[in-house]
Amino acid sequence: MGDLLTLPKAHLHVHLEGSIRPRTLSEIAARHRLDLPACARHGYRFRDFADFNLQYRAIRACLQDAADFRRIAFELCEDEAAQGVHYAEVTFTLGAHGPRVGDWEMPLESVLEGFEEGRARFGILCRVVVDHGRSKPPELAWQALKTALRCRDRGVIGFGLGGDERHPPEVFAEVFHAAVESGLHSVPHAGEITGPHSIRGAVTALRAERIGHGISVLQDAALVEELKSRRIALEVCLTSNVAIPALVPSIEHHPLPRLIDAGLTVTLNSDTPAIFSAPIASEYRLARDTFGLSDDDLAALATAGIDASFAEESIKQSVRGEISRWAVGS
Repeated sequence: MGDLLTLPKAHLHVHLEGSIRPRTLSEIAARHRLDLPACARHGYRFRDFADFNLQYRAIRACLQDAADFRRIAFELCEDEAAQGVHYAEVTFTLGAHGPRVGDWEMPLESVLEGFEEGRARFGILCRVVVDHGRSKPPELAWQALKTALRCRDRGVIGFGLGGDERHPPEVFAEVFHAAVESGLHSVPHAGEITGPHSIRGAVTALRAERIGHGISVLQDAALVEELKSRRIALEVCLTSNVAIPALVPSIEHHPLPRLIDAGLTVTLNSDTPAIFSAPIASEYRLARDTFGLSDDDLAALATAGIDASFAEESIKQSVRGEISRWAVGS
């Protein structure tokens, strides 16, 4: 079996704030004389998705200044490179920080600076998906988009929608249309904690080009065929779906193999690797150990990841070639 740390990967669904090293979070909180969030003190355990969101906001609240944002971005580059990631599209919820720190530009610009430093040091290219929490009003989404567009030439490539799916995507249709028409890619979360109607809404109202999670799609055969015909990829995250109660009861019940068998374009991702101690290489290992995937199967997942990315074709060709060489040598 091949070494999954050396399998070249694109990482398409990874949240910056969910990637903060525990020690870094502790040091940042101490520097600002803040209490470390309870979830970090007592181990990351969540009653449900609402509890996860509440505690996730406490983690974000520790980030106060440019040095914090720059540090966590730089460290993500180091950690992802160590996992064999060559290219990443990193989700960053700007609206959770701009109003709180009183500055929309600083958090995003600092993250981009950290990624630039990380690329120079570790050779990994990270781009940003500016994400909006769907429980927040569209007015904040518009402000996030305006800030994202000012940084488009520095590495912002997409606009996303996360959070509680009880808030329908249609509310944000206008801002997503503006994002797409301005050159950003639409990559909303959908079908993670609700049924396929969430996915259909994301595709129809938000012009989704990829779907974050999308694990409920198999409940709607017509939607499966639509995603296949439109080549809309799913960003599947094994551990986080199981770690949050009520999503997937156990890893053995995860629909990953059924999604693949249905002919959907499936990519493998870690979501929040620090919170769930699930870096991307371990997600590939979990897929292999649980579902008996071969090295060829895992190489196919890695290839699907780079193919579904928004990287330049030259980068895609380079990573595809490295994946092929890994598969031959494994």
